[in-house]
Amino acid sequence: MPFRDLFVTRLYEASLAAEPGFGAFNAELDQACRMLANEDEAGRAWCAREGYRGYTSYASLDDLPKRATVFDVLKRKLDRHAAAFADALALDLGRRRLRLEGLWVNLLAPGGGHSGHIHTLSVISGTVYVTMPKSVGGLRLEDPRLPLMMAAPPRRTDADESQRSFVYLAPAAGTVLMWESWLRHEALPNGARTPRISISFNYGWR
Repeated sequence: MPFRDLFVTRLYEASLAAEPGFGAFNAELDQACRMLANEDEAGRAWCAREGYRGYTSYASLDDLPKRATVFDVLKRKLDRHAAAFADALALDLGRRRLRLEGLWVNLLAPGGGHSGHIHTLSVISGTVYVTMPKSVGGLRLEDPRLPLMMAAPPRRTDADESQRSFVYLAPAAGTVLMWESWLRHEALPNGARTPRISISFNYGWR
C-alpha cells in the first residue's frame, strides 16, 4: 500500500501484576492511598472547593515517596518503565534525564470523573491503577489532531484503533499507562459503587 505512518502517538502499557509479591504490594498501596484520603485535610478541603468527587492529593502533597515506603518502591518501578518508554520514543536526553516530578493519589467516588486535560511542562505522564471495581469508568485518549480537523467528517465505526478520534481503555489493577504529556486524556466517570483508586505521575527533563 502506498502509505507511510507519520507522527505516531505512542502509548506505553505494562502491568505490575505479574511481578512477584504484587498482591501484597498492591494491597499496601491501596491502604496507603486510603490513609492519605482520611488524613489529608488540606487535600479534602481542595476537593470540596473544586467539586472533585472523591479525593486527590494533587494540590496538597508533593512528597509521597517520603511519606510511605510503598510509594518509594512504586517510584523506582515507574522510573524503570519511564526509561523504557523514553528509549522507545527515541528521546535524546543528553546529559539530563527524566525525573519524577509529581506523584499523586486519586480516589474517584461513584459518579466521579476527570474531564479532558493535558499535563503542561512535563515530558511523560501516566497512571498506575490500584483498585478497579467492576463497571468502573476507564480512560479516554483523544487524537491530538482533533482541534485542527475543522470540517473533516467523523471516522467510521470500524476504523482501526490508530485512526480513531478517541480510544477507550479499561485498565486493571496493576496496569501502568504512560503517554507524552501533551496527549489530551480523560478519566471517565466511575460507574461502580465503590471508589476507583489510581496514582498519577509526571516526569520532567532535568
